[in-house]
Amino acid sequence: MRTTLIGVVTSDRNSKTRRVDVERLHQHSKYKKIVRGRTVCYVHDENNDSKIGDTIEITECRPRSKSKRWELVRVVKSVSDVASQLKREDQVTDGELNAADIEEQIDSSGADKTPVESSDGEQAATE
Repeated sequence: MRTTLIGVVTSDRNSKTRRVDVERLHQHSKYKKIVRGRTVCYVHDENNDSKIGDTIEITECRPRSKSKRWELVRVVKSVSDVASQLKREDQVTDGELNAADIEEQIDSSGADKTPVESSDGEQAATE
């Protein structure tokens, strides 16, 4: 059974080759603290499907060069997908802000003043 890992593309300069960082956590042998580590893998990407920042799934393969021992299985999360999702969220947020601004304008214009009774029994307009 071949090992599969998930990592982030950090370089796509070379054609059909990607540099991928696979993050991992391990315990320090002496101090027993959990330490972050990373493994750098060079991956064969036949169709140049991945770009910098993409999260990809890779699997072991036969040695293709001196350092390339992995091949691309699939792109798990593309940077362009994340960018389009953030753009959509910004549009929704802008829409909510516009509605809030409109409500503030209505309140500040005084068009919707409601009478409130004071403790003396008199009615006072609130803003």
